[in-house]
Amino acid sequence: MKRRKFIATSSLATAGAITMPYILPSGLLSMTTTPPLSEYVVFVLFAGGVRQQESVLQRYLAEGQNENVEGNIMYNLLTGAPPNDKIAYGQDDTANNIIGGIPIDPILQTPLDQIGTLFPEMRVSKGGAGHFNGLSTGVSGNYYVTQGLRSRPASPTIFEYLRKHAGFKATDCWFVSVGITGSRPLLNYSAHEAYGRMYGGNFIAPTTTFGEPGMAHFMNFKNYHPDTEWEMILEMREFLNQNFQQQGLEIAHLYNEVDEEIKIKEFVRNTFLKVNAGNVTLPPVNDNGDLKTIGYAVEVLNWFKPKLMVVDMTNIDVCHGDYTAYLKNLHRADHGVGFLWREIQRIPEMAGRTTMIVMPEHGRDLEHNPIQDDNDWYAYDHSGNNENTRRIFSLMAGPGIDGNLRVGSVDNPVGDSADIVPTIADLFGVKQLITSQGLLDPAARSLFDRI
Repeated sequence: MKRRKFIATSSLATAGAITMPYILPSGLLSMTTTPPLSEYVVFVLFAGGVRQQESVLQRYLAEGQNENVEGNIMYNLLTGAPPNDKIAYGQDDTANNIIGGIPIDPILQTPLDQIGTLFPEMRVSKGGAGHFNGLSTGVSGNYYVTQGLRSRPASPTIFEYLRKHAGFKATDCWFVSVGITGSRPLLNYSAHEAYGRMYGGNFIAPTTTFGEPGMAHFMNFKNYHPDTEWEMILEMREFLNQNFQQQGLEIAHLYNEVDEEIKIKEFVRNTFLKVNAGNVTLPPVNDNGDLKTIGYAVEVLNWFKPKLMVVDMTNIDVCHGDYTAYLKNLHRADHGVGFLWREIQRIPEMAGRTTMIVMPEHGRDLEHNPIQDDNDWYAYDHSGNNENTRRIFSLMAGPGIDGNLRVGSVDNPVGDSADIVPTIADLFGVKQLITSQGLLDPAARSLFDRI
């Protein structure tokens, strides 16, 4: 469906919304907003550094290991036949003693690129191929080429924009992280003086919160007595400080309202019960951290129905030393995204009203490093500013998104890593308001404007 037609026919559009300015939550008389294209957005950082060759180009081993075997191992996201030889990315075929020989069955009958729009050749236009640069650019629409780790982004995140300017609640915005390393707990709000933690999104690293550390420290929300259980209090404080990388400082208050805090507490209690009962909603294959994180993300979606969720993945990054494991985790990441999309359609409030955006944080090197795995296949780093590490893709599907559309090519790349924030703003009808703040990278544009 064309965007212009959608705006003309959407039940979300009203004459007042199109023509009348109004007082925004920030208290400023705003310029005109536009009708939202989507009520909910899920942004998946398909992370860990993904080479174009094994993903959108579907070259499998042909451009990585000089073996003439091509094929698509991401068939929930992309249209294309799988490899027909040297299958090493699936589940183990124990009957025939073949490691990785059984590909995971597709979850979606129709790949997402057939119901959505694919940007097969986007670019990371600034900085190197570092995880922090990639992740923070994805959530802020700005590059941090000189900023070190363990620092919050200098520019506002999409959570802050939506909370300050669109009136979203704290529980409307979630960053679901695969872990607490690499400054991830610092990406839910920025250090910008006009925004910050007052407008932050909620952060959770579910495999930490609901894994062994969380089970040991706060599964039952026990109140410890400072006279007799002081050591346990110190241990819990150390755990929480590590979780949020506060380095001994007070853990930031995210300005959830009282009813939101109660709902979060009940969510944690309920999820611990599901963990103990083995009832967490997980993908059919859930043998790595990314897939477990996606399962818990579905629990968050079911409980809170957030307007915006960012889901962070990382297991693909094993490519530094194990190309076979990289292929496996790339295949599993596709499996996880297919599962996430399917489960969204099973939530009545979100089905047909949710847009999903998928984008890696950066690419990987064109040339391999010296490390070989058990299949004698070479590994790949993301070591610098070479062109291949700047090559990424993006796929979006949902309300108002044209189906079976490809925008750009190898010879004509279209899109930038900084584009996701203005795209999400566009989906919620507040793009002009957010871009007018002047805090996005100059290269950042809504992907709708690039079509």
